[in-house]
Amino acid sequence: MLLCSATTSDLPSVAELVNSAYRGETSRQGWTTEADYIDGQRTDATTLRRDLEAQPRAHLLTLRDQSGGPLLGTVWLEPAEGETWYLGMLTVRPDLQARRLGRELLQAAEDFARDLGARRIRMSVVNIRDTLIAWYVRRGYALTGETLPFPYDDAVFGQPRRADLSFVVLEKAI
Repeated sequence: MLLCSATTSDLPSVAELVNSAYRGETSRQGWTTEADYIDGQRTDATTLRRDLEAQPRAHLLTLRDQSGGPLLGTVWLEPAEGETWYLGMLTVRPDLQARRLGRELLQAAEDFARDLGARRIRMSVVNIRDTLIAWYVRRGYALTGETLPFPYDDAVFGQPRRADLSFVVLEKAI
């Protein structure tokens, strides 16, 4: 597997992959779907470009079988505070989620962040994503007890279909 930093030309493909894994009918091919409780897109190339420009120390990584091969996964990493880094948007193509690529991608992202000085990884997950939260717990992450509000007033995050959404925060020492 080849983990590389996304280029500007990768951003449309990254956005398409993320949206296909989390929203809409294609997301139902995998187990990471949010289609039952959030409508709309999860991201777009313009938002990704803007976020990378706003966070110059952030890394949007892509996973491929080989150089120039199809995009299999992606993950966002950025320094948070001190030796803690934020990990988000861990995504694997829905039709390939049974290949354990998510585990490989998560481990590679943790190694990448560690090489840049990270000692902890922090993430937020939608509170009702019990299966996903359990998956991260099995990978060594722990719920911190902290919650963050869901941005109901920001359409960039999609259109929620439920009024009880928030984020739980998980962390892991690496």
